[in-house]
Amino acid sequence: MSMSDTIADLLTRIRNAQRAEKSSVLIPFSKMKHSICKVLEEEGYIESTEIIGDVKKNLMVMLKYYEGKPVIENIDRVSKPGLRIFKSSKEVPTVKNGLGICIVSTSHGVMTDKKARENNYGGEIICFVS
Repeated sequence: MSMSDTIADLLTRIRNAQRAEKSSVLIPFSKMKHSICKVLEEEGYIESTEIIGDVKKNLMVMLKYYEGKPVIENIDRVSKPGLRIFKSSKEVPTVKNGLGICIVSTSHGVMTDKKARENNYGGEIICFVS
């Protein structure tokens, strides 16, 4: 069965693994998923991410907890395959008055809302993380 929204699957697997208090989660590899996980790692929402396997690659995402609670409180998909959401650099939203991040896919790569505004890049709003 083919999957139409692999990014939503990534976010759901992370959300479900944290609710089950798992230390890590295995996700099928794609460059887009890897770049989203790298942004989450840079912002401190997950411990680390690594590529496992040669022929059939997977992402091993090490989840992060603080005082027994998941660091990621909320992770929501914004742009979907049926309804893409694009914003200019001035319209890129802030999440919880800057306490969360918005992951944006620009022509210069995947980055946070803050970096996109600094560099004057617009793009597709992938998800909100808080």
